[in-house]
Amino acid sequence: MTNSHAAPSPVKVSLKGRDLVTWLDYTTEEIHDLLSLAQDLKKYPYSKALEGKTLAMIFEKSSTRTRVSFEAGMLQLGGHAIYLNSRDIQLGRGESIADTARVLSSYVDGIMIRTFETEKVTQLAQYASVPVINGLCDTYHPCQALADVLTILELKGKFKGEKVVYIGDGNNVAHSFMILCAKLGMDVVVACPEGYEPAEELVEKTVELAGVSGGSFSITYNPIKAVSGADVVYTDVWASMGQEEEAAKRLEDFNGYQVNDQLLEHAAPDVKFLHCLPAHREEEVTAAVIDGPCSAVFQQAENRLHVQKAILQLVFL
Repeated sequence: MTNSHAAPSPVKVSLKGRDLVTWLDYTTEEIHDLLSLAQDLKKYPYSKALEGKTLAMIFEKSSTRTRVSFEAGMLQLGGHAIYLNSRDIQLGRGESIADTARVLSSYVDGIMIRTFETEKVTQLAQYASVPVINGLCDTYHPCQALADVLTILELKGKFKGEKVVYIGDGNNVAHSFMILCAKLGMDVVVACPEGYEPAEELVEKTVELAGVSGGSFSITYNPIKAVSGADVVYTDVWASMGQEEEAAKRLEDFNGYQVNDQLLEHAAPDVKFLHCLPAHREEEVTAAVIDGPCSAVFQQAENRLHVQKAILQLVFL
């Protein structure tokens, strides 16, 4: 029988005190170490590694997976998490980010924030004396991307040579996914309508990262071309939180970008489907795909818990 309380194997690098805003700040070795620890913590989920530690969780955007996975993760590691929304703290009533950062740093051992403006995350990290973890912002979604690549590793057994395709809006999910996959040596393709490309600055950095790792990166406006021979196909909602007023226009603009059985016929026979959830069935993906045999979305969602525990343990200890 597996001992769920066994200690994970020691890690090779120290990330103590580090912030996590974007994977651009982390080396490939550090990312591999996080993934290795996440795999161990998936096998042995309970410990007292973070006993006596407290995580403040600031939510300016609501969440299911981020809220529950971080809170459950802290509890499973023997620590405690405090949920704070905009109505609970003075940040929502005009207190500066710098003051909030300094005060929270005197109470807790780490801060996770899920917000809109990327600048809020970077300012919080600048002024806090404890690690700050980006739970999501308009530019990045690093914790989601780490869960994505852990899922790919579990499904495919390797990164090098895997063709991963993101179809849809070049948003925060796309940014973190393409950066991380490029760092790990995968062949990354983003397919989107014109005008919805990932940020140009991040495209340039991703191309550089792929060149170093031996992977590749490209953007296309042709979903069929994109998924040709793909090992993994990933999509996200076409209108993210805060873009509800654009939903009708986006529905029209993304016509032809739905992930369905017909599109996946062009992919590899053992293609796997990923989605960060929540999903809008029959919009960006059909129910037949997301609920079908090639879908790994719930494995992917579970992995949010394991990778975030790895992040917490390494930046706290």
